[in-house]
Amino acid sequence: MGEVGVKNPDRRTFVVLASAAAVSGLAAADSSRTFAQASAASGTTVAPSAFQLITPETIRTDITTLQSVSGNIALATHNEFSVVLTTEAAHSAKEFEWHEERDHILQVIEGATVYELGGTPRDSHSPKPGEWLAPASEGATTLTLSKGDMLIIPRGTLHKRSTARSVTFLLISPSGVARG
Repeated sequence: MGEVGVKNPDRRTFVVLASAAAVSGLAAADSSRTFAQASAASGTTVAPSAFQLITPETIRTDITTLQSVSGNIALATHNEFSVVLTTEAAHSAKEFEWHEERDHILQVIEGATVYELGGTPRDSHSPKPGEWLAPASEGATTLTLSKGDMLIIPRGTLHKRSTARSVTFLLISPSGVARG
């Protein structure tokens, strides 16, 4: 299997990067559709916000940068969503978290990580409006994510990540008030 930094990535590497880009594009397309529908309903014509292309080369360069120092690079930040590339090594979250106005769509590009999801929070507290933390969750499900895996965490779902070795992933976070 080819590595992400190789000039001619093999099909699997392309599929991983293309999948992440497609999810990002779907979020942007959905936002544009919603905007267009709202404009049509109100009888006004307003140009949608500018699009943004993130090339595989940009992602590979950012991965190389993050491999020397664990951390995050914001690839896109908008009112409706954010796209963040993260690399971490030997890191475990201290508490479960969940959000009232933010979903997570995560795809592992390299490495592996473990997520604990769901359950009932114990001793929860809110560090800021719409954000919650808890040191424990009774009945959480544990999943191990590896290269290529995608995880969708709906808003309000408790989650906690632990990485034994290292992981690089793309995180797309649609935000805003849920519409029903």
